[in-house]
Amino acid sequence: MKEIREILKAYSEAKTGGKKTALATVVKVEGSSYRQPGARMLVTEDGSLTGAISGGCLEGDALRKALLAIHQKQNKLIIYNTNNEDDIELGLQLGCNGIVHILFEYIDDAVSNNPMQLLQQLEIDRKEAVVVTLFSLKKQAPQIGTVLIYKEDTTLLQNHKIAQELLSDVKQVLENKITIVKNIQEETQTEALIEYINPAISLVIAGAGNDVQPLSKMAFLLGWEVNIGDGRATHATPKRFPEAKRVFVAKPEQLIQNTKIDAQTYFVLMTHNYKYDLALLKLLLESDCPYIGILGPKTKLNRMFGDLYNEGIIIKEEQLKCIYGPIGLDIGAETSEEIALSIIAEIKAVISGKEGSPLKYKLGKIHENAPYVK
Repeated sequence: MKEIREILKAYSEAKTGGKKTALATVVKVEGSSYRQPGARMLVTEDGSLTGAISGGCLEGDALRKALLAIHQKQNKLIIYNTNNEDDIELGLQLGCNGIVHILFEYIDDAVSNNPMQLLQQLEIDRKEAVVVTLFSLKKQAPQIGTVLIYKEDTTLLQNHKIAQELLSDVKQVLENKITIVKNIQEETQTEALIEYINPAISLVIAGAGNDVQPLSKMAFLLGWEVNIGDGRATHATPKRFPEAKRVFVAKPEQLIQNTKIDAQTYFVLMTHNYKYDLALLKLLLESDCPYIGILGPKTKLNRMFGDLYNEGIIIKEEQLKCIYGPIGLDIGAETSEEIALSIIAEIKAVISGKEGSPLKYKLGKIHENAPYVK
């Protein structure tokens, strides 16, 4: 969502300035690639780039292809074969060992439900969504492009028959939370990128001390929505946390009451106030929060569990799985910045369902390709 939000902002500015644009989307990957299907980049007619479709190796040529799409007012599919280390067309030794299919869509501002207008629907609320992009591997075939945005209670699509026929696949992608590439028509070699998109991560930090500042900054860089609550009016001020979406003075119960907790909400307790953290933990145990990180040593956590037990609160096994204390990955962190990095890394690992181990020990590819469905 961070990349999409930045692209939407750049598009709005380009539209206001009367500049034409094109949207580049990675729609299919065979083998290895720096970016996976769903990676996007907006190109304006003056050569400005927002987003990324690779680690920088394809952007130069992609800029030229996007400008051509803008000039011709026509969608184009370009295939980059990075298996060839002596690629004459690119003049680069990419060494990524993969084939990347990138769709370039000319954005016609006058067309209702153009790709950018469809993507704008993703910002309306914090809900899971599916985006469908149609493309053809057949040379000279029309490239249809982005045609559908689906949410649980909303379907917005261009007037296209194929998009309507894919609704059952779309609903399955939303249920499984996995992006797929589907082969639709053999004759025209038409395929569909059916992409699952999560709402932005909401990081709620209980605490407004100096050690929270680097954590807030790092989370903001990742595109997470940062909300900070603390009982001290001298600490919980927007001036101290300019990156945060919201900073407010609140007691534990007020912090919970003013926070919408969903599957993408992650809590960090670092007030350095034992009673505040204990009261907040007690309330969070009644929620569906998937992550509760608690700053401090193991002795503090055990004391909290003991105090809750004395109140007659038995923490269930499923609840224990959501509690991370001491918080963070073991990277030898000591300074506030290092501790913030440790916390961010652990939350990201939890989000991705990973252990946070070194990639050197990983067998196989770093990223799994989106499943291909015939």
